[in-house]
Amino acid sequence: MGSDDQPPSASTRDFLTGQLLIAMPNMGDPRFERSVVYICAHDKDHAMGVIINKRLQDVVLSELLNQLDIDPRDGANATPVFFGGPVQTERGAVLHTLDYQLDATIELAPDLGLTATKDALIDIAGKEPKQAPPRAFILTIGHAGWGPGQLEQEIAMNAWVHCAPSEAIIFEGAQSDAWSRALAKLGVTSAMLSPEWAMARRDDQPLN
Repeated sequence: MGSDDQPPSASTRDFLTGQLLIAMPNMGDPRFERSVVYICAHDKDHAMGVIINKRLQDVVLSELLNQLDIDPRDGANATPVFFGGPVQTERGAVLHTLDYQLDATIELAPDLGLTATKDALIDIAGKEPKQAPPRAFILTIGHAGWGPGQLEQEIAMNAWVHCAPSEAIIFEGAQSDAWSRALAKLGVTSAMLSPEWAMARRDDQPLN
């Protein structure tokens, strides 16, 4: 076998860090139905992302801030809180533009970061911010996680498709149909996707 026939190594695999993951129309796991996930990290050992289009209608931000001993500013409850995924739902994080950075901020892309600190919540919705909030952000609770090879297997089963991210889709998920807009980036609509293309999952196969 020549060198050109060698299988790809883990370092040359097409990982999806920085991509948007889009649930197929017949997603079997209701937690991910019509979901759009920003993939924060993906390698041979794991994948991690946050759902960016599932607003938690029954969660009031001021109540969350009070639990953390943060004095909410006037109008804080206008900031939506999103279901980021079923993993570690006791923890929150802020996905935001990089005009805002703290020492704890993880840079995900040239213009996108993730911060999971109390200080970020104070700057976004507290009465006494230490610095200006990011230009655009979403506040999420929980995240989505996959083990080694799990996400790749689900993609092979047509549970997901993926596309390049756009700021409009990421940060306007509360005001628009982010799922349809993400599919439109691929040039398709949900009506164009046949049941044969997206395999239905059994009830005993949760995606996380």
